[in-house]
Amino acid sequence: MQTKCYFHRVHDQTPTRFWINNVTEDEARLAIEAGAVGCTQNPSYAWKMMQAVPDQVFPLLDAILAGEPDDNEALIKLQKQLIERIAAIFLPLWEASRGRQGHVTIQGDPFHEKAGNIVRQARFNCENFPNLSPKIPVTQDGLEAIPTLAAEGYTLTMTEVMSVQQAMDACDAWEQATAGLDHLPVAYLAHIPGIFDEYMQNVVTGQAIDIEPDILWQAGVAVSKKVHDLMLQRRTPIHYMAGGARGLHHFTEIVGASGFVTINWKGTADRLLEQDPPVVQRFLQPTPTGVIDRLAHKLGEFRRAYWLKGLGVDEYEHYGPVVLFRTSFEQAWQHALQAVAERRRTIA
Repeated sequence: MQTKCYFHRVHDQTPTRFWINNVTEDEARLAIEAGAVGCTQNPSYAWKMMQAVPDQVFPLLDAILAGEPDDNEALIKLQKQLIERIAAIFLPLWEASRGRQGHVTIQGDPFHEKAGNIVRQARFNCENFPNLSPKIPVTQDGLEAIPTLAAEGYTLTMTEVMSVQQAMDACDAWEQATAGLDHLPVAYLAHIPGIFDEYMQNVVTGQAIDIEPDILWQAGVAVSKKVHDLMLQRRTPIHYMAGGARGLHHFTEIVGASGFVTINWKGTADRLLEQDPPVVQRFLQPTPTGVIDRLAHKLGEFRRAYWLKGLGVDEYEHYGPVVLFRTSFEQAWQHALQAVAERRRTIA
């Protein structure tokens, strides 16, 4: 009789591991119980927590505001304190695994992502917990920041990767910076098939492109498969990761990957636990050539992501799926910043 939950069976039967995304403290504990071995947080986290548990958040904010005159710096400090609470929950897992599991990512202010700011915020954000991992966008500025932080030994999570070329450039930057180190730091590269698929669907709808839904459904995972395959070919020590799930298939279709998949608790992890599907490995099955041809013929934005050299370094920040992803962070950060300003006026 089957007794193990879905994620525990995934861990038993495949090399794929489950991470949880943007969780409350209660969700973090539930996720660990269900098998989560890490956690990704992003710049929308403070705003989420302001809405989810205001009684926990605003006393922290009030104490910060008492000594911090700048609203944006106050928000940076608030996000850090909130995510440190999640890091504390995952810390025993990090300790028991000797640093192989239990990492929690933290990303800086999305409006200030020049290389110097990325480095400064990464150092600040990760100064108190050894299992905190700076999340670095793979843009031109992010690629300038990665070597500095990698050489300093930080566990980096390189994110906002939507294209094959971005992934390869991130691997190059990290590998060159860590060459010759006696002890390589842990590193993750997060391709985001869910957001990629959301953007492609928006393009298809907006331009009334005639393409079969079954074909379009495979776009993000097809790029993920190529990223994963190229990372295996180059034998990089960087761990593959997939994220940004917008459907259950952004987990189930990636089962079998040598790496990690990060998903939200509500709407994805909880539904998979409830449905308890069979563990089926399909990720290593190549995407049919006809599917790739159809996607490439119909969608220029897919071609740019799928082909090596399809994008230049100076294009990453402005590539549509990256903009869509970052815009969601910027909107949440702006909402949280407004709440900080209102709170300051309230307690003045």
